Amino acid sequence: MDGTDQQSRELVFAALADQVRRQILDTLASNGECSAGFISDQISSVGRTTVSTHLKALKMSGMIVERRSGRHRYFSIDPAGPANDALQFLRDVLERALVSSGEVSDRTDELDVDDRSVRGASARRRA
Repeated sequence: MDGTDQQSRELVFAALADQVRRQILDTLASNGECSAGFISDQISSVGRTTVSTHLKALKMSGMIVERRSGRHRYFSIDPAGPANDALQFLRDVLERALVSSGEVSDRTDELDVDDRSVRGASARRRA
């Protein structure tokens, strides 16, 4: 991994460290593209100016994209952006941890990488 990829991943993890940013991402994941005003209305713990600051941080991290239409701004999650690389990193780390702890069955090699999500690993642990 080169320095640019590492820096992008660091920005994603820094963005995810904040609860308000996670709420913004949850709003976007649940509703698709949203206006800045709609996002602000969904997050009652902070004001519009603070939401705007968090939107800027998420945009700088590459996790969301902005579309302007007149004087309105609309935001959506960028599924192909650096967040995807961070997710793959977490999947790899969790998979190795499960394998090294003996919690993954021999059937792991039969599964597609996308099927070995965190939720799937949790379900196997509970079984």
